[in-house]
Amino acid sequence: MILKKSKLILVVFILFTINTFSQKNIDTNTSRVNNPILPGWFADPTIKKFDDIYYIYATTDNEMLASGAPTVWYSKDFQNWYNYTMDIPSFSSRDITNFWAPDIILGENGKYYLYFGNCELGCNIYGYVSDTPVGPWKKLNDDDKAVIPSAYPRDGFPSLDAQFFRDTDGKVYGYWGTWVHYNGGYAVGELNQNTMKSMMNATNIPLSQTPVPFEAPYMMKKGDKYILMYSGASCHNETYNVRYSYANSPYGPFTPGKNNPILSTNEDQTTHGPGHHSVLKENNDYYIVYHKHDYPMTRGGLARQVCVDKMIFENDSTIVKVIPTNKGIQNFIKSEVPDEIAFNAKTTASSFYHLQSTQHDYEYKPSYATDNNNATMWKASNNNFPQDLVVDLGSVEKIERVMTQFEFASYYYQYVLEYSKDGKKWQIYADKSKNRTPGSPMIDDKSISARYLKLTVLGTEKTGLFAAVWNLKVYSSLFEVPLNLKSKASIKEPGVVSSNELLINLDACVISKKSDFSSLKNKGSIGGNFIKEGDVVFDEIDGVKVFNFKKGALVLDQPVPKSLAWNGSFTIATWVKNPEIKNDSECLISWCDRHEFNLANSYNALHYNSGNYGAVAHLDGHFDMKYNKLPQQNKWHHIVLTFDGMVEKIYVDGVLDNSQNMLLSSAIDKAKIRIGASDIGEYFSGFMASIRMYDFALDEVSIRELMMSTNFID
Repeated sequence: MILKKSKLILVVFILFTINTFSQKNIDTNTSRVNNPILPGWFADPTIKKFDDIYYIYATTDNEMLASGAPTVWYSKDFQNWYNYTMDIPSFSSRDITNFWAPDIILGENGKYYLYFGNCELGCNIYGYVSDTPVGPWKKLNDDDKAVIPSAYPRDGFPSLDAQFFRDTDGKVYGYWGTWVHYNGGYAVGELNQNTMKSMMNATNIPLSQTPVPFEAPYMMKKGDKYILMYSGASCHNETYNVRYSYANSPYGPFTPGKNNPILSTNEDQTTHGPGHHSVLKENNDYYIVYHKHDYPMTRGGLARQVCVDKMIFENDSTIVKVIPTNKGIQNFIKSEVPDEIAFNAKTTASSFYHLQSTQHDYEYKPSYATDNNNATMWKASNNNFPQDLVVDLGSVEKIERVMTQFEFASYYYQYVLEYSKDGKKWQIYADKSKNRTPGSPMIDDKSISARYLKLTVLGTEKTGLFAAVWNLKVYSSLFEVPLNLKSKASIKEPGVVSSNELLINLDACVISKKSDFSSLKNKGSIGGNFIKEGDVVFDEIDGVKVFNFKKGALVLDQPVPKSLAWNGSFTIATWVKNPEIKNDSECLISWCDRHEFNLANSYNALHYNSGNYGAVAHLDGHFDMKYNKLPQQNKWHHIVLTFDGMVEKIYVDGVLDNSQNMLLSSAIDKAKIRIGASDIGEYFSGFMASIRMYDFALDEVSIRELMMSTNFID
């Protein structure tokens, strides 16, 4: 104990349940279902069929505001899908981190043209060309000039979410727009097919012709009618939906369709927030390909998965309401892939994650790795390694191939597969302990006989990712893999693992009192000194030595530890007294850089104010976390923020106040650890007796013990 101990009466309140996301407790755990159709976090899907192969181009989701690698999924039977990270040249000034809402068209010259939105150089639509549907891609404009620039067709209009439509006369039209209820309606223009890199005759479609719009226009033709489909309401919650209007020409005027919205959150919320879709026509049948939110739902609604359901026209201008299902569509192509023999096999694991928060109580069980359901996964109890999963086939079986679908398709996992006949003596099936190649599924072939398979995950490309598997499939015979593409190996080292140490340890009571100082020693494991910037003084309040923050900060002269990068776990615990609680600012500690990516999930800081980011700031109100019960001003409080790689929790005086599911992408490379301010100011005006920071998540019992051992209140 560092601070003076005294009597403490700790009253443990019954935790109340809130439903921040309006998402009920639902059953997603049915075996062998077809929705979602992809094992991973993807959104804004564009479905295409070139020759005899289906392709899904999508936003890679659940990181840095949906800013993952540009990938494509492909399948020959619409049942077994393979992921490939595409080779797309970066901008001349920086790497591409936004690959939003891609679309692709086949040109009259036989080349493939890929278009996607990006907001790094302004919110524009950029274009690329290739001889194949999967690249490698070349820029249409070497000077990074956009195909559809921002402020086109009018000032202030953001150019995102473009979809292209080839009419029966051969002309190609583009439709684009997001947040269109603020921006004057969707845009439409004709693509210049001489160059494929500019638009002509663009205009905005009046808002009255597409009621309740948000983003994601999609044009198709049924008979002589032009059907402009789009997504309405808000992508961040259950209100998101698909709507449509129709016209006699590509430019309209458009008449709102009947039955709107035609796709929305269903009654039991097994399909939550569906939208941003495309349509596949197969023979005379139509299928709507869309994304929905995950369960349990990640804060902000940006951990999405791709689904497919049947869409029926009542007539050329009327779409029947779509019935969203977990079952998905019937297989319309006979698959040449044999049945896999691990389906519903008994599984055990070194651990599994139990999500307990103010919203959810959910287990990521080992059995979910063999249920052939892309909505469920096995996930280890924490993001430490190694972690293992054992599959019992029930009897000795011939094994030729093992296919593993890890949680993140575009990041590599390092692992070892072993096999055994008795569960005691193990032999190597595949040694991928030094793997640097991403992919889904990871395919390992070897002809053996065994009853047991053990997957041991040793590390991941990104700090803080878990050992997690959507599906592990086992086959007794080999089969053709279409295209047989292999993503490039990453040059990045595996993510740094937690040191499980106290990084920052600063207590005012152990420092000799003096009116002024220039630096203070950090007694945590990373060492260094805190350099005073601005107005921070020692003081004595309520008989306790404190740091009195007026308009200043204590900045550590050591780099932010790599274990806090990306999705790394952490705990921050502090005794504070805030004389006057403001509606914004009041930052207690920050350790990320707002400007490296300037994307919501890349920034984290602990606050003590009454605003949307009263507890934790993430750059965007859709992701920030407030206090449910604001700690009373001018009183001492023990405030603790934890993140275990899955759930962010805020505790006040030993009681859980709020929580949210998150996946962070912390930008620490240019950041500093600042106590009493953020990287842009947001100064805390109050008193701090102590602050501690760990690179792991303390559990609730440990938090209460820490509170009791550092308490100084009589």
